[in-house]
Amino acid sequence: MTVKHHSASLAPSKAPTGIVGFDEITAGGLPHGRTTLLVGGPGSGKTIFALQFLVHGAKAQKEPGIFVAFEETSDRLRANFKGFDWQLSRLGPKKIFFLDAQPAADLIQSGSFDLGGMLAALEAQAKAMGARRIVFDALDIVLALLPDAAAQRREVYRLHDWLLAHGLTGLITAKAGGDESTGTGQQPFGFMQFMVDCAVILNHSVVFGVSQRNLRVQKFRGSAFDENESPFVIGKSGFDVAIARTLGRADANVTNERVTSGVERLDTMLGGGYYRAARVLITGFPGTAKTTLSGAFAEAACKRGERTLFVSFDSDGSEVIRNLASVGIRLAPHVKAGTMRMISARTITGSAESYLVRIKTLAKEHKSRCLVIDPVSMLSKSGNELTAHGVAERLIDWSKSEGITMVCTSLLDEMSSQTEGGSPLQISTLADTWIHLNYLVQAGERNRGMSIIKSRGTAHSNQVRELILSDAGVTLADIYTAGGEVLMGTLRWEKESAERVANEVSEVARKLKRVSLDAEEEELVVRMKSLQTELVAKQVEKTLLARTTESRDQELSRGRTRMRELRGADAAHSSRK
Repeated sequence: MTVKHHSASLAPSKAPTGIVGFDEITAGGLPHGRTTLLVGGPGSGKTIFALQFLVHGAKAQKEPGIFVAFEETSDRLRANFKGFDWQLSRLGPKKIFFLDAQPAADLIQSGSFDLGGMLAALEAQAKAMGARRIVFDALDIVLALLPDAAAQRREVYRLHDWLLAHGLTGLITAKAGGDESTGTGQQPFGFMQFMVDCAVILNHSVVFGVSQRNLRVQKFRGSAFDENESPFVIGKSGFDVAIARTLGRADANVTNERVTSGVERLDTMLGGGYYRAARVLITGFPGTAKTTLSGAFAEAACKRGERTLFVSFDSDGSEVIRNLASVGIRLAPHVKAGTMRMISARTITGSAESYLVRIKTLAKEHKSRCLVIDPVSMLSKSGNELTAHGVAERLIDWSKSEGITMVCTSLLDEMSSQTEGGSPLQISTLADTWIHLNYLVQAGERNRGMSIIKSRGTAHSNQVRELILSDAGVTLADIYTAGGEVLMGTLRWEKESAERVANEVSEVARKLKRVSLDAEEEELVVRMKSLQTELVAKQVEKTLLARTTESRDQELSRGRTRMRELRGADAAHSSRK
């Protein structure tokens, strides 16, 4: 028997599966016109993967498909998949054709069958409907009925040659023993992995009591692919494979637009508020008002008319609404209007991956522009911490790519030292803005302090401010220091009071000084008027004296003139005599 082989040097075209994440891992999907082996233990999702591959082909790629069922009947399959949003019932047999090929039990004794007859029928069906994709689900059931390994190998080669000859994109599923995740080489059909062009392994295990599903592409001839295990979950839309941002993916859009934090003085400290689509992390110990700050942000977003999703791990939504109302944050009207949606994460079960998928789905359904997760550190309790860290990274990356402004709180261990530290998930390096809340104990009081650890791309205050909560709302107090220490609570109030009294005393002293100066000024004015009067009198006296002197001089001058005149007359008279 001759087997046709494609040159590994030629990169195969891809048949998209429509599975979120998997097409990115394989750079496009399964090898088009070639064969893929899908192996997994019980409950790992093999049949779901296979049928989702066919549904996407029929709907999005206009490629009809055939599903050959060796284990369950087509009726049972359709019933099982009603819970998915694929609308499978609308895809008639011309789009997806189900072939019931469950072998009869007496074939175990005879061992005289082969796949030739079935393949001949499939060839006619594929030609009639123009099928481009085909799935052989649970092929291992048929292989187990064959008498020996040689017969198994013969039928597998027969199937493989048939697929290559007809250019169909084939997917073969088979069971692995238990939670087998290391490979297929030890399975009875292990030789198949050397024959097919692509091999995918699914495993389903329990880690610290939490269900975990993983997927790994073991081989893909002629194409690069991600070789690491990738977690996945199964939701209403089928498979959702978690992946990190891949090389070559376009960066998220960057904007200089600012959105308010909901606290005016915090906006001032941040140079105008958070950036749009920023990732904001608020860390702190229990009771430091992390939920309050995130609630203030959510309320401000709703007032702008931006749809907001609030996911609470600690409390039910009604409790969060009641508690925040005590500090002037009113969320109830926005929930009633539909602008805000409150979700209690206690209603979500499963691994951290389940939380991620559920949150993404809810945000998409609600068309959210802002997202609050309180606290995101609870993800570390949903499976092992390493997995939760990866989930938190993908959550942050997803929000950035979707343009969603996300505020996450992170709970620090109250028994640890009262120092600034990162969150348990170690995602502080990914945050654009990191706000840290802590307690400062002074004079027998525990007060809340707030500082901005970092805020990328903007100048921000480095001061530690006291966070004050009251029924009027949330605010930040001015900084007060004494001897290099920041004062809060009663000490700050005492300093404010002392400064207020000092200001009042200073004001009284200023008023008294002003009265004294006014009196002196009036006295000087009176004295100045008296002197002006005396000056005028002297000037008048001087004027009178000058006039008197001038009159006297004039009188004397006239007297002298008269005397000269009289003397001249007497002399003339004497000469005439």
